[in-house]
Amino acid sequence: MSALSNASRVIVCEGNEAAAIGASLARPDVVAVYPITPQSSLVEHLSQMIADGSLRAELMNVEGEHSVLSALQGATLAGARTFTATCGPGLAYMFEPYVRTPGLRLPMVASLVTRDLLSPQTVWGGQQDAMVVREAGWIQMYCETGQEILDTLVMAYKIAEHREVMLPVNVCHDGNYLSYGVTRIEIPLQAEVDEFLGPPDVNWHVALDPSRPMGVDPLTGNAGGAGPGIFVRYRKGQCRGMQNALRVIEEVHAEWAERFGRRHAPLVEEYRLDDATCALVTIGSMTGAAKDTVDAAREWGEAVGLIKIKTFRPFPLASVVAALKKVKAVGVVDRAVSFGWNCGPVYQEILSALYHVGGSIPAVSFIGGLSGADITEKHFARAIELTAKALSGDPPEAPVWLNEQD
Repeated sequence: MSALSNASRVIVCEGNEAAAIGASLARPDVVAVYPITPQSSLVEHLSQMIADGSLRAELMNVEGEHSVLSALQGATLAGARTFTATCGPGLAYMFEPYVRTPGLRLPMVASLVTRDLLSPQTVWGGQQDAMVVREAGWIQMYCETGQEILDTLVMAYKIAEHREVMLPVNVCHDGNYLSYGVTRIEIPLQAEVDEFLGPPDVNWHVALDPSRPMGVDPLTGNAGGAGPGIFVRYRKGQCRGMQNALRVIEEVHAEWAERFGRRHAPLVEEYRLDDATCALVTIGSMTGAAKDTVDAAREWGEAVGLIKIKTFRPFPLASVVAALKKVKAVGVVDRAVSFGWNCGPVYQEILSALYHVGGSIPAVSFIGGLSGADITEKHFARAIELTAKALSGDPPEAPVWLNEQD
């Protein structure tokens, strides 16, 4: 561990405060906020930092989430480093500027404090909101712990602003379990974070400048005889930036580990997988309970491991395939649903990855943790049991709803 870590400050705080601290360490120039459960305390912490003078940033209290992101688009185009956070219906309200942001290649960072969507009415945690927008063009990284939230938020700026990426990043952490869960957090020194990030390089390719007037986001297509080729070029560039991000995410995580002594899996974490017969696939805060269950299952003689998805967009295909090749069956646990496929969205992705594995590996879809429900060791033990049965030729005929009988 580096000398820096020994000089860091240690506190106990909720996940939302850890996110606010991580964002503040990146020294954003403009913060736009609108509260919504379970994100509200995150922007409240940031507002307090700005009021106290510990964070020198312009605070924009706007009338809704659509205005939040619209205002930050202008600020980012003018060269500012920006931050915001949202979830659930707030994310739905900002959808128009949200899908516009990656097309403009704006390197914003925003926290998604994930929450289930309406209706029935709910204000509790889930991942449906983030999964709904997984194809909007934002990078998505999901955190397991409060420390990972803080560290990932700082790293997100270096990833977003990389010249071969230049795309917005969502740092996702689960509502309720991480947003309000209190844990030990190590805060790195501001000077060392400054050195890690370097000077802001937000708009090296385009900026709003009164001395250099220009049009932003003009109409493409057949106007002026240009044809659709220009639109295709932009889309192809976005896809290239997303694929570049896989390498950049790994590089940035490696540098963070070297500087600060804390290692987080950049794309995929393999847990007790090398001698495993079957594995669970998890994403987000559920992973801790799943690891505990894997440890317990090992004690009773079950050769089981775990594959944790950290980066979900861009999808880390090569890393997932490498992990899947080590096992003979997988059980994928989702905190969201894919209505079109009657399964979980992460399960869909694993099915696609299995095409590249070769051979026939049974996969089981488990859905749990909706609307704030617990996914306990009891639920994960059931998932391990049913995944092992699938290996022996007796898979469930439909997705398994883990909390249905709770």
